[in-house]
Amino acid sequence: MENRGKTNGEVKNEKEGKEKEAPPLMALNHVSRLCRNLKDSIDFYSKVLGFVPIERPQTLDFKGAWLFNYGVGIHLLQSEDEERLPLETKPLNPKDNHISFQCEDVKAMEQRLKDFNWKYMKRTIDENGTPIDQLFFNDPDGFMVELCNCESLKLVPAGSFG
Repeated sequence: MENRGKTNGEVKNEKEGKEKEAPPLMALNHVSRLCRNLKDSIDFYSKVLGFVPIERPQTLDFKGAWLFNYGVGIHLLQSEDEERLPLETKPLNPKDNHISFQCEDVKAMEQRLKDFNWKYMKRTIDENGTPIDQLFFNDPDGFMVELCNCESLKLVPAGSFG
């Protein structure tokens, strides 16, 4: 199942035992994030993670910013309700909601986080002799981000291991 990003156009409906055409989806377009401070969030995603601000539709009548890189967009929206944002003091937990980016040089990104004096958690897991390096940290608004070299894992269909 090394076919990342493409499908064969059919999905099996287990209930009916029939092949159905897959939905006409192509790729992840963007992730939206509410912000306490739009400028701080733009600075973080652009300076720390390398996203580039792009124009957003002028018809949008609320404060926000669109950024793009690595084939995906980050849409930042100025929050009007502080209660909808994560707690700033929430500890890092890899089992919590997060967005993850493939990273070809985790050590370089770890140094980058250190250079920006950004708090992070590092761990390495071993999957049958394949080490997976992970960095977890929160953006300025408390949303967790992961950087990993997860591409070294083989994609295999669920249930293949018996």
